[in-house]
Amino acid sequence: MHAIDFKEIQEKLTNGFRPWQRSFQFWARATDIYTGYKVFQLRMNFVKDVTKHEEMWERQHELAAHKIYSMCSDLGGFFLKIAQILGKPDLAPAAWVRKLVTLCDQAPATSFDAVRVVLEKELGQSIEQVFETFDAKPLGSASIAQVHRARVKCDKRDVVVKVQHPGVEKLMMIDIRNLQLFALFMQKTDLKFDLFSITKEIEKQIGYEFDFIREANAMEKIRRFLYDNNRKSPVLVPRVLPNLVTRKVLVMDYINGIPILSLGDEMAKRGINPRGKLAEAAKLNILNSLSQAYGQMILKSGFFHADPHPGNILICKGSEVALLDYGQVKELPDHLRLGYANLVIAIADNDASLALQSFRELGIATMAKCKNEQQELLQLAKTMFDTEMPPGTTVLQPFSEDSSIKKISVEAFPEELFSVLRTVVLLRGLSVGIGINYSCSQHWRSMAEEALLASGRLSTG
Repeated sequence: MHAIDFKEIQEKLTNGFRPWQRSFQFWARATDIYTGYKVFQLRMNFVKDVTKHEEMWERQHELAAHKIYSMCSDLGGFFLKIAQILGKPDLAPAAWVRKLVTLCDQAPATSFDAVRVVLEKELGQSIEQVFETFDAKPLGSASIAQVHRARVKCDKRDVVVKVQHPGVEKLMMIDIRNLQLFALFMQKTDLKFDLFSITKEIEKQIGYEFDFIREANAMEKIRRFLYDNNRKSPVLVPRVLPNLVTRKVLVMDYINGIPILSLGDEMAKRGINPRGKLAEAAKLNILNSLSQAYGQMILKSGFFHADPHPGNILICKGSEVALLDYGQVKELPDHLRLGYANLVIAIADNDASLALQSFRELGIATMAKCKNEQQELLQLAKTMFDTEMPPGTTVLQPFSEDSSIKKISVEAFPEELFSVLRTVVLLRGLSVGIGINYSCSQHWRSMAEEALLASGRLSTG
């Protein structure tokens, strides 16, 4: 008879119970946050002094921010990605942003022993056989993987080794299913926006992130496109070591730089005034480089890096920009790429009629609940697909009572366009974060025209 392995039985029971435990925690906390806002809205009806409203909203957002922070921090994994999406200075209430921005790079690290097991199983050799040096302490840890600095045998250059956290895929897919159910509930009750399609696109994109072979191919494809289409690529893209790539391990060049969020501190350390002319020129150069790269990728190629959050952007010598992490990439079919090119021109030219036509072409189904439909729809297009903030505004409130989304109900939204929407929102957050207000539509207008000309949809006359 075999001896009973109580530890193995305990592990199986724990792993079997964990998904139910996570689901219960998510629903308990999400319901608490949601009902907190609903009860608050009822209370607001009894407060006649309008001057107190803003102060009351701020307190409610602070309370909710602590609860959202606790949920994302305790559950980790996928909810750290949710924190990245919500923690944007142009999108969420300021209290949320202040709290959630600190979570973006706080995924717990996997132990070096567990990393060794994954690496050696994937590469079929011991760490010592493959690498000359390997730092046991990770450079950073994110929701899906962590990265270590190393040096491959017989190669003097430093590399980055990306290793997937064991067991993370299964748990993350459970989290997404719960979010989809919550999105369905929200769009039926409160937000007249096709949230479910957005969560389906998130599911598809995150599913891809677990395949590092796909990520390596995407990185090389974008690297070649940007290097071939420019005298000098607007952004640096790491080079992959193709013989050291598996589904769970990816080895690439190490790029030396500082995270974009540390730019102000680094300038102060070097005695540069963060609001002086030199700093402003560097910030503008950084924003132009990123905007140029994204405009070319989305409008000319249709194949683009779809995750420009601050953790994926490094600033190198001479304010050069490096774009990291190609787990989330998107390929737009030509009809959506060209439809979006039309919408870029509509926004840049303030053309409400063309914006309406572009929405229809893109398959964005709307229902107006106001008289001035075309102008409100143009405003909605700007809120969703442009980076420029209205004068004197640093925070957009897309779901406030007088917002375009409240006046125009978005009943269908193509899943593929969510990656464009998210990219624009992240670029907007970066521009607000570094203090430069710019319009990506104005910047991309000429690229949109080139794309339409190349397809025969615009004449040169």
